[in-house]
Amino acid sequence: MLIKTRILATLVAVGLGAAAGAGMPEPVQQHNSNAVWFENWIGLSNAQMTVRLPNGKIETVSATSGTPVYRLSGDKVMDGVYRYEITAASDEVIEIVNPIDNGRGENAKKQQNKPFYMSGQFLVSRNVIITPADIKEE
Repeated sequence: MLIKTRILATLVAVGLGAAAGAGMPEPVQQHNSNAVWFENWIGLSNAQMTVRLPNGKIETVSATSGTPVYRLSGDKVMDGVYRYEITAASDEVIEIVNPIDNGRGENAKKQQNKPFYMSGQFLVSRNVIITPADIKEE
């Protein structure tokens, strides 16, 4: 019985280690009344967050390291759904498939950082970012 327990513990530890090291980062959107940012921003850099306001205007926020933070600006903020797209470079390195994309001369490379992409939205009401109520019919 003790051997089975040790084998099971080893398999679980190996499985958890593989799960932690595999895959892309999974940032989690966070917000307060006037800003949106992301937690679990591990292994990502050179981020660009493009936000489309309800009136169609587009604003861009960049961050060389750490999470990009979008802040509502001004006293008069437009209510509605704000949609965003984020692109960043991950720590994971992949082989460049098309040699035309590898740089020139001494800057030529065979590998690049794997790109990361994420999209989402947040809601602004009465000049603040809110969490929509989860309404369920009974």
